[in-house]
Amino acid sequence: MTSAQTAADTPQAAPRRQMWPLYAAGFTTAFGAHGIAANLGGFSEDAITSLMVLGGLLALYDGAEVVLKPLFGTLADRIGTRPVLLGGLVAFAGASFLYVVADSPGWLWAARLGQGAAASAFSPSASALVARLNPAARHGRAFGSYGFYKSIGYTLGPLLGGALVWAGGLRLLFGVLAVLGAAVAVWGALTVPAVPPLPKARQTVLDLARRLVNPAFLAPTAALAAATAALSAGVGFLPVSGAATGLGTVATGAAVSVLAGCAALVQPKAGRALDAGRLTARGGITAGLLITAAGLGCATLPGLTGILSAAALIGVGTGLITPLGFAALAAATPAERLGQTMGAAELGRELGDAGGPLLVAAVATLVTLAHGYAALALLLVLGSVLIHLASRRSAATA
Repeated sequence: MTSAQTAADTPQAAPRRQMWPLYAAGFTTAFGAHGIAANLGGFSEDAITSLMVLGGLLALYDGAEVVLKPLFGTLADRIGTRPVLLGGLVAFAGASFLYVVADSPGWLWAARLGQGAAASAFSPSASALVARLNPAARHGRAFGSYGFYKSIGYTLGPLLGGALVWAGGLRLLFGVLAVLGAAVAVWGALTVPAVPPLPKARQTVLDLARRLVNPAFLAPTAALAAATAALSAGVGFLPVSGAATGLGTVATGAAVSVLAGCAALVQPKAGRALDAGRLTARGGITAGLLITAAGLGCATLPGLTGILSAAALIGVGTGLITPLGFAALAAATPAERLGQTMGAAELGRELGDAGGPLLVAAVATLVTLAHGYAALALLLVLGSVLIHLASRRSAATA
């Protein structure tokens, strides 16, 4: 029996060595997104000439992911997840190396766009492989570990990226990303088994639309989008709240680190609790949304206590939602459609990533930042009620 047949047919969990490259791929996309984005604003060479240019460069990576993730997810279902994973990692390394060689403002745009397009390929493929290589009974633990290492990438990105830019400029940072992408690609080629695409019935556009509006897909995806919205808003605006109350950069930076650290630490624990039956996906997601909303409520309180409480609760809530949401999606999706589902779910997360800060900023512009936090918190509470009802309806009709 070949490794491909073994991976596709046996219900046994994948060996740990096969999972590490997938965790590394999650780390790579997170580190690539935040490592550069957090340090472009302080980069003073000719590549960054205005806030508008900075905004465009920041939008390129996420914009490419919004457009391309569902497409690459569908491609992974058609030709296999492993080729799309490895091809995306190689393309990421190539796009990063492009700026190292060219070192010009125009090529910075091309490199950033290429990185986003490449991440659109290997990110949903890695998520789909996490599901395919593990039985349903271990999906919580597998997605919890995947989310943990992805969160580590988000946490280390600004810090390590800043150190690299300080030491050698953007070229050094892009060079490190090129080496990282290439190394993970080689690691995956040597370790991740070939998982062949499964036969599937022909799907019309109407069939796809029905599947995407089904509560079994819509509820977890909406929860993932809401969690990402709160996480992005917390990372972006908690430092603003801290500065407004006279806190220094060290204190506000510590708050963001608390948020990211809590999100990272909770995910494996939530996944193990789901697999052990101590937690249900519906109950955990509902609780996660309410905890996150409580964190946003704490953000309206003045001083360091309010900010740290907000950071901890937002981190715990989003860390609870993320592995449970992905595990619920994997459980409700036919194996032959996992790539498409994960790509669509990642699209929902990207929309939340952009929509959360926009909502908080819009309300803050009209009233105050505290009202912006409250508006997002209210949206999450309402979402928790709707998702709970939708999940119950889906369970009743299953």
